[in-house]
Amino acid sequence: MKKAIIFDMDGVICHTNPFHSVAFQEFFAKRGLYPTEEEFALHMYGKSNSYIMSHFLERKVEGNELLELEDEKESLFREIYQDKVNPINGFLEFFESLKENGLLTGVATSAPRANLELIIGKLGIVEKMESILASEDVKKHKPDPEVYLKSANNLEMVPEQCVVFEDSFSGVTAAKNAGMKVVGVLSSHTKEELPVCDLYIEDYRELDVKNILSFLK
Repeated sequence: MKKAIIFDMDGVICHTNPFHSVAFQEFFAKRGLYPTEEEFALHMYGKSNSYIMSHFLERKVEGNELLELEDEKESLFREIYQDKVNPINGFLEFFESLKENGLLTGVATSAPRANLELIIGKLGIVEKMESILASEDVKKHKPDPEVYLKSANNLEMVPEQCVVFEDSFSGVTAAKNAGMKVVGVLSSHTKEELPVCDLYIEDYRELDVKNILSFLK
């Protein structure tokens, strides 16, 4: 039976949250708003831009306004992060071991495609992914399972054949709602702050393919 591994991106492939915080700080400061790091932890990490902007601007942000504001903030992020792309410890080695063992791989992120292309492009793994989905590719964002169900469909897998790597409450919930096994990456949250996962890791140096295959027998 073939098997697939699906990765979220921010906080799972690269620890980007600190750089998103800086971008949002600049974005909100232009509007006279100064969220704390604690507020970001509660209302930014793992959330869609629509939720984040609506929450901090205290009104519904949608349609063309959302597209314009999202483009402004994500352009700030890419400018800040473009020369700092660095995978979480052990990720590339673990990813290569997955490919060597014949596992299919995908990325399923709530981030815009431009961010995805910057990050996985810099890491040189675009051609090794059998499914690549960003925020533009779904109608409903995490915790809705759409991005993971669509990933499974792209990979020609059923949910039971997939293991998801996630770091946020909404992301883990989305994967569980899709009926998939979940590895919680503790880059931004503690175990207690996430729904129950099948396994938790601090980084990929503590993992090998056998750990993952044991979920998919």
